[in-house]
Amino acid sequence: MKTPLGHLGYCTNIHAGESWADHFQALQEAIPAVKQRLSPDQPFGLGLRLANQASEELEQPENLVAFQHWLADNDCYVFTMNGFPFGGFHNTVVKDQVHAPDWTTEARVEYTKRLFRILSVLLPVDELGNAIQGGISTSPLSYRRWFEWNQPAARDYIFSQTTQNVLEVVAELIQLRKQTDRLMHLDLEPEPDGVIETTDEFITWYTDYLLPMGIEQLTEQFGMTDEEAEAAICEHIRLCFDVCHVAVGYEKPAEVLAKLKEFGLRVGKIQVSAALKAEFPEDAGGREAVRQAFARFDEPTYLHQVIARTRSGELLRFADLPDALAAFDDTHIEWRAHFHVPIFVSEYGVLQSTQDDIWNVLTLQNERRFTNQLEVETYTWDVLPDSLKLDLVDSIERELGWVLTTELAN
Repeated sequence: MKTPLGHLGYCTNIHAGESWADHFQALQEAIPAVKQRLSPDQPFGLGLRLANQASEELEQPENLVAFQHWLADNDCYVFTMNGFPFGGFHNTVVKDQVHAPDWTTEARVEYTKRLFRILSVLLPVDELGNAIQGGISTSPLSYRRWFEWNQPAARDYIFSQTTQNVLEVVAELIQLRKQTDRLMHLDLEPEPDGVIETTDEFITWYTDYLLPMGIEQLTEQFGMTDEEAEAAICEHIRLCFDVCHVAVGYEKPAEVLAKLKEFGLRVGKIQVSAALKAEFPEDAGGREAVRQAFARFDEPTYLHQVIARTRSGELLRFADLPDALAAFDDTHIEWRAHFHVPIFVSEYGVLQSTQDDIWNVLTLQNERRFTNQLEVETYTWDVLPDSLKLDLVDSIERELGWVLTTELAN
């Protein structure tokens, strides 16, 4: 949907289906009903998630044309895609394998280039006949716990290898823009335990690896000046502002934007998402009650990294919720957990969501329009505690409706 804050949709990683036939069936079952409730008189936007298998199948001309016709018949359009999960994302144990294959591999490069070829065909034009911009979010290069991350040589190798592969996609995007007049960008999504965890690390990677390597490559490959090469990189490689991930890392949205602006870097899209948080009271009974409340969200499918704030102000990082539960002690005064909870709920008993961070981000977007793409991304409906599970169409409607109401409040 086109809203005062930009194009708004929901990420279809909420739907199962690793083949295109299965995923398309899920879209056909859900989207018309959601559109009728929320956007009956204007086009309805989607954030499309395709597994590798589905992307290979959708790129077949007969499937892609059929999907284009379906979108037109249902007054829907695709403006962004989620290229983070490569393989199975439902009904299987995902955990750290969500990063596999990572950006050290050619498989990740080819998958991402394929997604951009598909998006270049699906992107619609605006009222003036100009194609809207399109973005694809992707992983934070790799998962740092797979490597000897304390070794500088290991870090340098990973950054160099992944950056070279990202630049192969940049070259593809430059060529696609020449061929199709579609401006598209790859949006890296920092998250806990990713090779890029925070905004600061995104900026450091950008300035220490991406720009130096990219300027050298693009000036040679395309005959650009240094300034033209830097501008092309900054246009095609952006940050995916996942509100849940930023909140889990105790980052402040206004500071994130200020840092990016200082270095001339851009946000590709906002992923509207919420995490779990709680401060621990002083009494032992209250502290245990909060710990037990977090334990009810321990499930075996996805990673639920926890960052604990201690009395000294230190941030302790735990790979998954069971690790944090086992390590809990009197020094912990607050936890934030990477569990994408429904954005329209602010409290879960003694726990809270980071909904306030969404309010802050949308307020900042209202003030300065730092992107034109907003995507609701709550993919955990199947693994929520039973008391929080709702009908899927009802859930999507409530999520998007909450954002629309918040936009109006701004």
